[in-house]
Amino acid sequence: MTSRNQTRRTSWSRIIPATLALGALVASTVTFPAPSAAAAISGTGPNPVVTWDLNAQTAIWDVAAQQPNEQVRSFAMVSGAVYDAVNAIAGTPYQPYLAAPRSSGTESTDAAVAAAAHGVLAALFPDQQERLRAQYDAALAVIPDGRSKQGGITIGARAAAAMVAARQDDGAFGDQQWRNGTRPGQWRPTPPLFLSDGAWTGHMRPFLIPRASMFRIPEPPRLTSSAYARDLNEVKEVGSATSTVRTRDQTEAAIWWHDRRSASWEIKRQLATTQRLNALQTARFFAMTDLIVADSGVACFSQKDFWSYWRPVTAIQLADTDGNPRTAADPGWQSLLVTPPFPEYPSGHACGTGARMSLYRYFFGRDDIAFSGSSVASGTTRQFTSFSQALDELIGARIWGGVHFRTADDEGAKLGEEVYRYAVRHHFRPLR
Repeated sequence: MTSRNQTRRTSWSRIIPATLALGALVASTVTFPAPSAAAAISGTGPNPVVTWDLNAQTAIWDVAAQQPNEQVRSFAMVSGAVYDAVNAIAGTPYQPYLAAPRSSGTESTDAAVAAAAHGVLAALFPDQQERLRAQYDAALAVIPDGRSKQGGITIGARAAAAMVAARQDDGAFGDQQWRNGTRPGQWRPTPPLFLSDGAWTGHMRPFLIPRASMFRIPEPPRLTSSAYARDLNEVKEVGSATSTVRTRDQTEAAIWWHDRRSASWEIKRQLATTQRLNALQTARFFAMTDLIVADSGVACFSQKDFWSYWRPVTAIQLADTDGNPRTAADPGWQSLLVTPPFPEYPSGHACGTGARMSLYRYFFGRDDIAFSGSSVASGTTRQFTSFSQALDELIGARIWGGVHFRTADDEGAKLGEEVYRYAVRHHFRPLR
């Protein structure tokens, strides 16, 4: 299905044994809870957690059109609140994220999920109040009136209120600015728009890890090194807008992975459906995914701020200033994709995908689960046979798109895995 750029490719399938070694908990990760709890969180209708995740996508992207660093915070808030509500009704078999609202176990899970998701979305997007309220009322209308329904609404509303309160003054959308430099190796805004945005992300309070700067990555290759020359010459050749060596499949992959309407949301819901997760399992799976990915972004942007490293388009156009005899400047070079408006090192997409795919392997206890995702930007659907295959392709795709050096992708994926490892050791663990 997918072409591979074989030049110095890191095979992330090599980290599977280490990832699954965390699996003292794997066996309990996707097993059903005790019968009494299962009765409270299963049903005959559509999975409400999947339904409201799709509703969240509509609010976050289709209407608000949030950027990727903003999207992950919003998804994390919704999924965290939904998880706490469903987990409480199921008798709190897992560590709550914030707290377990008081529950008798007889409350409607459908009502709780709707109230939790709606409560967070309404707080995040007050200009969507009317649309969200209509969606919420329609969801509640199909649930029989009574104590169970009202109890579910109460639990969901409490979980949403706790999440909204917890994220007050968390540093999101702050006024921090990236450091601009003019010396070789220093980041500066890139063509064609020369924008600077998203610096607050690395200063936002994380959801799970103690602090944004908890994980450090090695410094990027020195400009005079052979490793740097290999990185630059690779992306110069294959990531150019006019590359003659990039294959059609690589071009499609680069565009597919760059789509701001991320296929990862579709994939997350697809996995919950194909793996037949019930509402509790889905709520935990979505919360683990979204909170871990959000924190991988915080950790990643903290490192971007620390290293403030230039992008390939800058480095290639100014290669005559890097002091490396193995590189040559091309003042007219342009990347296939539009370069994002922040520093290069490490790759934010690799941080998030490294965290996401590591978590998927852990949660399902295996790597070889097939899945697919579609992209409007590329007009294609890509098929994968394993989580490690998807991560391998992402690492290549950022190079094929001309927006990252390979080292930034490799180190970003490692950073994402470190965030995932910390999170699953300290959060969402079974309590019985």
